[in-house]
Amino acid sequence: MATLRLTSVTLRPAASPSSAAAPRSANFARAAARGRRAAADAAAEGYATALSEVASENGTLEATVSDLEKLEKIFAEEAIAEFFDNPTVPRDEKAQLIDEIAKSSELQAHVVNFLNVVVDNGRAGLMTQIVREFENAFNSLTGTEVATVTSVVQLESQDLAQIAQQVQNLTGAKNVRVKTRIDPELIAGFTIQYGRDGSSLIDMSVRKQIEEITSEFEMPAVTLDV
Repeated sequence: MATLRLTSVTLRPAASPSSAAAPRSANFARAAARGRRAAADAAAEGYATALSEVASENGTLEATVSDLEKLEKIFAEEAIAEFFDNPTVPRDEKAQLIDEIAKSSELQAHVVNFLNVVVDNGRAGLMTQIVREFENAFNSLTGTEVATVTSVVQLESQDLAQIAQQVQNLTGAKNVRVKTRIDPELIAGFTIQYGRDGSSLIDMSVRKQIEEITSEFEMPAVTLDV
């Protein structure tokens, strides 16, 4: 007679589908976000490289970087990029705005063509990145260092010239382009950012001096025995 054997089996609650899927879903979302950022960076670099090649060939690098700085200020207003990237907006309305921008900013013909291509490809939202990549290409081609000077009020041209000379002495660059920003929170004085992506900083602001003075008077924590 066959013997019936009973095997002890321990039953465990099944893992919740949602708890198991959540980490994988989160990881996928992060990976997808990284992929989108990488694709956007690659696209911006591609547009900038193509434009720099055209500008280099026709000898308009200086004028082109100036035009892109104008576009950067215009596209700093998010509504502009959203308008151009909105698929429901008719193309003729976008073309009309491009014409207005081209005329008011006195853009060169090849920069206007570039802007049309960017808009037609739905990449207006990348304009800031494209400008940054173009500036990197321009700086590499011309041996130029960019110095961003931030102050409470606009500095005089002779002051900016002295700052440019100082940055040139520090970096050994062939040329220095100075970009200016206004920031009332500095109280007085100015800051200078230069290097790749503004990695180097010279802080001559009153705000910085106040912070240093304040730190000198900070008292160490003391525990009192009562």
